[in-house]
Amino acid sequence: MASRNTTKPHRPALSKDKEKRQRQLAQLKYERQMRARAEAVRRARRNALIAGAAVVAAALVAGGIWWGVGSGGKKSVSADKAAASPTASPSASPSFTVPKNSGKQWKTAPAMTIDTKAKYDIAIDTNRGAVSLQLNPAVAPVTVNSFVFLADQHYFDNVVCHRLTTTGIYVLQCGDPTGTGSGGPGYNFKDENLKAFGSGATVTYPAGTVAMANSGPNTNGSQFFLVYKDSPLPPSYTPFGTITGGMNVLDAIAAQGTDSPSTGDGHPKESVIMQKVTATKA
Repeated sequence: MASRNTTKPHRPALSKDKEKRQRQLAQLKYERQMRARAEAVRRARRNALIAGAAVVAAALVAGGIWWGVGSGGKKSVSADKAAASPTASPSASPSFTVPKNSGKQWKTAPAMTIDTKAKYDIAIDTNRGAVSLQLNPAVAPVTVNSFVFLADQHYFDNVVCHRLTTTGIYVLQCGDPTGTGSGGPGYNFKDENLKAFGSGATVTYPAGTVAMANSGPNTNGSQFFLVYKDSPLPPSYTPFGTITGGMNVLDAIAAQGTDSPSTGDGHPKESVIMQKVTATKA
């Protein structure tokens, strides 16, 4: 058998000028690729922010998202809501802990016991400072009755405020003893006063509003949110009172940001715990 000639053909050496030119072309190609990648990242981040502003508002009805506002739903994440849930579980934030609380449950909403012609003052003592509310049963009697009932049952004591938004909408959300965004008292009740700020697709919930979070129509439970800055939202969340003191406390909490700074929607960076919540007839 004849032997094969495995010697590679001789390639003439490139001239120094040609080598230099090829290096320059390679460098230019690399720089173009890096610019394209950087632009893709910027575009993705910009789109995420734009989508996030809308989804953040939608997340107030996304009971399936772990920090949505369900009242006992499962913690699955649907594809159309995924942008509002950058992490799968609250445990992803090592600084976020849920203190032990009563976690009481009831099968049905409480019977009406409040004076619907009066107003009710709520004192919320948190580890970050005091916040006070005044609730108006004239516009939302069922909601106020439930809130006062839960406060009297010490349901809110030692419960975290599990969600803070600092982009798109500006709210601190509280009232879930599990700290997951899907917990509640075991019962639901109807929406009220939904036309307080108008009836368009989006209305402004003004700073100082106290409103119920929910996982869809008539699914109110124990979760509520405090608006610390005017926020555009669908008129789907029962407003039932106003913040009468402690806006500086809320502003300070918001200034610290969330544990998801890229979305502006997550746990408060510094834990907020409602140590004691009391209700008094005004």
